[in-house]
Amino acid sequence: MATLHTVNKSPFDSSTFNECLGLAKSGSTVLLFEDGVYAATAGTKPAEAIANADGVTFAVLGPDLKARGVEGKIADGIKVVDYDGFVDLVAEHDKVHAWL
Repeated sequence: MATLHTVNKSPFDSSTFNECLGLAKSGSTVLLFEDGVYAATAGTKPAEAIANADGVTFAVLGPDLKARGVEGKIADGIKVVDYDGFVDLVAEHDKVHAWL
């Protein structure tokens, strides 16, 4: 059963991102939005954890990257989606786990 995990907290202010990675199984997707997009910033420990997450796909909400001034600064292998892409991810997965 594929799960979409959504993370909206900065990994620099909250343990939510690390907790999510600890439970995300192969075949799952993690969507970073709001302050969660900071986890996708290239050259950071969270981005290194993303690169080492075997079998988990990562996406980030483009408008939130832009709003926080980190557009174009994300690590390789992370898909940028718009709001329609967010909806598509929800529809493609069996369930959604929101990490608040």
